[in-house]
Amino acid sequence: MLEKPLRGDYNYPMVIASSLIVAASVQIMCQIFKVIFYSVRDKKLTLSYFTTAGGMPSAHSAFVTALSVAVGLKSGFTSDVFAVSTVFSTIVIYDSFRLRGVVEKQSKIINLLITKYHSEERIRAKEMVGHSLSEIAAGILVGSVLSAVMSCFIF
Repeated sequence: MLEKPLRGDYNYPMVIASSLIVAASVQIMCQIFKVIFYSVRDKKLTLSYFTTAGGMPSAHSAFVTALSVAVGLKSGFTSDVFAVSTVFSTIVIYDSFRLRGVVEKQSKIINLLITKYHSEERIRAKEMVGHSLSEIAAGILVGSVLSAVMSCFIF
């Protein structure tokens, strides 16, 4: 059974879920911010930061938080779909901190060993993969605020 939306008059066909549009937009904005932030910091334009997993703010945290907030605003914060979204968001945020943080530390050690014992090697492991707590907190804050603001215009 299809449920009627809580807010908004939808007289147009929705091809993609508005909550997903909000979350994807937040993800893209975070990645653009990373390009600008790290290009200014490094004093050179580095477009590769657009696809980098890691750094400030955590786009993973922003993406899943934006989705959860958008779902909560649209379906209600006591709905089952919000609960599911929140559980999966928590898993993604935990993973970006714990698991990927360990991978980042291992990458740094591997690169150190490569430099020490094989200086002619040009292959290096990517070191910017995990997130610090401040990067995750910034991602959660950015995701929440942008989602709430964007949801006002979309829902």
